[in-house]
Amino acid sequence: MNFFVISLKKYFFTFIFVLFTLSLLMFSNNNLVAAQNGLVLWATKVLPSLFPFFIATELLCQTNFTYILGKLLNRFMKPIFNVPGESAIAIILGIISGYPVGAKVVCNLKEQKIISKIEAERLIAYTNNSGPLFILGTVGISLFGNKKIGIILLVSHILASICVGICFKFWKKDKLDINYSEIKFNSKNSPIKVSELGEIIGNAIKKSIGTILSIGGFIVLFSVIISILQTSGILEIVVTFLNNITGISKDILLGLFTGFIELTNGVNLVTSLGISTLTILLTSFLLGFGGISVLLQVYSIIAKEKISIKPYFYGKILQGIFSCGFTFLIISII
Repeated sequence: MNFFVISLKKYFFTFIFVLFTLSLLMFSNNNLVAAQNGLVLWATKVLPSLFPFFIATELLCQTNFTYILGKLLNRFMKPIFNVPGESAIAIILGIISGYPVGAKVVCNLKEQKIISKIEAERLIAYTNNSGPLFILGTVGISLFGNKKIGIILLVSHILASICVGICFKFWKKDKLDINYSEIKFNSKNSPIKVSELGEIIGNAIKKSIGTILSIGGFIVLFSVIISILQTSGILEIVVTFLNNITGISKDILLGLFTGFIELTNGVNLVTSLGISTLTILLTSFLLGFGGISVLLQVYSIIAKEKISIKPYFYGKILQGIFSCGFTFLIISII
């Protein structure tokens, strides 16, 4: 038995990747359509909305804006979130721009030694969020057909993010970290020179292209994975099994399970069940959690800076719960 467990651990991913390759061949027609849909989604929705934000964040991190923001907000950021004031840029951009801009900004701050590794882990737990355009436009207006629901979900999402940030101020609080005074004023505090402008813009575009292409790859990949799970009947088997255990509706379980894998598809399935307190709460949870697809996108960004993915995973679970709670509270009041 021990030998079997060791072998399973050793060859687990080999088995999964071989199975995935075989599935691509077996369900090639459906997979082709899924890949095309994922590519269209990336090219028409994700690329136009996120790519400019990636360039903007790269440019901002090269200016003295981060330094100025740090000087202004350090007195608030340190006691509330236990991170330096310069980190406020990650919180702000993470809220207004959507996945995974917050993770990108945190990595930029870590790369420039404005924050330490532990501070980056605290930030990564709550600075990567669904954007207002997605929550209000796509979910509220397009899917639910109700702007009020979009506003409720957005307010809940932001409040949940702040609460997670307060909770994570205690993350590795007693662990020895890099001396804060050594990195506190390491951010660029001088204006950009005209002679540097071309190089700075060029580097920002190059870095942004790499990030946006990576996101596109994840979107296509997970579109195909969901297609394989549906075509092979695995998704139906899992949903039926959970339905027998919990008694929860198959339609709800299908939306939750799909959303756990990939956010947009899951939210689409949940909202298609109509407007009810339950569907709004489930949507709120999925928006807070973000899905495995986004988690792996974030992991691909933070891995080069050796930032642990654990606080992100814990933080998103917690944010989903907080978001669900705030949504229920707001619905109960109004």
